[in-house]
Amino acid sequence: MTSKQRAYLKGLAMNMDAIINIGKSSLTPEMTQAVSEALEKRELIKVGVLKNCADDPKEIANILAERSGSQVVQVIGKKIVLFKQKKKDSKIKLP
Repeated sequence: MTSKQRAYLKGLAMNMDAIINIGKSSLTPEMTQAVSEALEKRELIKVGVLKNCADDPKEIANILAERSGSQVVQVIGKKIVLFKQKKKDSKIKLP
């Protein structure tokens, strides 16, 4: 992913709310499955890491990206933005 594509996706994600929140149980198989399903439907999602989660958000982002086959767009504070483009009927066209 180029820096131009990353900047475009950051702009799209700016006004989004986190649809998944990771709490003190951190990454469970169910959480990973929920992230994968959300990426299949939306392509671009924002994940929140709650204050009671002891793990580092950057580590969580890398693990989620690896397990879901997506790419980390950005990690700011306790917010993670992930992107996975659909093979067919993609709504997000990267520049």
